[in-house]
Amino acid sequence: MSMNFRTTKGLFSILRLYSPCETSKLHQHHQWRGIAKVRLKWVKNRSLDHIIDIETDLKATCLLKDSIKRSSTGFITAKSVADWQKLLGLTVPVLRFLRRYPTLFHEFPHARYASLPCFRLTDTALLLDSQEQTIHQTHEADTVERLCRVLMMMKSRMAPFQSLHPLKWDLGLPDDFDKTLIRKYPDHLRVVKASNGVVCLGLTQWREEFAVSALQRSNESGELGNEYREFNRGRTTLAFPMSFPRGYGAQKKVRAWMEEFQKLPYISPYEDSRRIDPNSELMEKRVVGVLHELLSLTIHKKTKRNYLRSLREELNLPHKFTRIFTRYPGIFYLSLKCKTTTVSLREGYRRGKLVDPHPLARLREKYYHVMKTGVLYRGKGMNFLSQQDILLNDMEDGMGQEEEEVETGGECYEQESSDVAMESDEE
Repeated sequence: MSMNFRTTKGLFSILRLYSPCETSKLHQHHQWRGIAKVRLKWVKNRSLDHIIDIETDLKATCLLKDSIKRSSTGFITAKSVADWQKLLGLTVPVLRFLRRYPTLFHEFPHARYASLPCFRLTDTALLLDSQEQTIHQTHEADTVERLCRVLMMMKSRMAPFQSLHPLKWDLGLPDDFDKTLIRKYPDHLRVVKASNGVVCLGLTQWREEFAVSALQRSNESGELGNEYREFNRGRTTLAFPMSFPRGYGAQKKVRAWMEEFQKLPYISPYEDSRRIDPNSELMEKRVVGVLHELLSLTIHKKTKRNYLRSLREELNLPHKFTRIFTRYPGIFYLSLKCKTTTVSLREGYRRGKLVDPHPLARLREKYYHVMKTGVLYRGKGMNFLSQQDILLNDMEDGMGQEEEEVETGGECYEQESSDVAMESDEE
């Protein structure tokens, strides 16, 4: 059963015309749909797993680089980082990891304790960091806008710093964003204290020009421009781009389910969702839209599942919202690489590479090039990598590979719940 909404600016333009009582009746009448519940077996994508594997080490490298920069001594000791393995997401001890990349971390003995290894940044690492700071300065306005968009999706228009700091690398924020950006952009960002005493980053004022989702922008400027104009007139809904795992897209049950899902009204993640029935199919599509937008705001179109959990209440997401990732494998990919769970936006990648890489993502490819070179020539000196190589704008990164997906289960089947085995740790 389909719905024919003729709205002006999405569903909420209609809802504003009704009283709360009338709105409740409208929800009861329209939000429940007879969409078949289809469960899909998880399919492994080796290409995206490969990227996640590489970028786990890349992220750890950048975090260690920033910690050395913050150090008052200009170096870190093996003892001070010995218990950072889990924090950095590494599968090997931190000392072994540091020694793996001599092109970035120079090892030397402590001045007082000769048996204590210490590490400072090499000239190559300092050069890369200098380029990174230049990118942060050049694209500062874009960074502030991205941060404002994140806050505009929150119910209270603010988010705890303890939840934002883990997302710092994913969102492409400067290491000291909580000091520099807030001080420099007081008309956008401010420090506030929540009712429970937690220190948060808050939005200074609502900015209507930012309240346009990535899905809306892509439809407005791309080949689907006519469809977006029809959407604005209330004559159609916006469809999420989908790229199904091999073999799923042709299955009749999956295709019928997704067609019905796409017909549901698209609700912007920046709209107030408190009047939507939390158990309705409409709310489920709204949740898909919020997660789609949040991943679109990340530099690598992916982040860890636990980072999203810490923002669940502020984003008005259901308790077990991560089931959405496996219910919609044409939109999201859930990876179990590196002893953690990472969710990626499928449309952000093509043939194993980012479709539209941010300048910061391109610079991180240079970091990876230097890291890989350090592994190849470890123990043979550090003067084999010229600065000219590092300054190249286009560098063969080797981070991408041909997409390959391996089915791990049989056909899909209908059921009431969408639980999957990998989500047994949801509680």
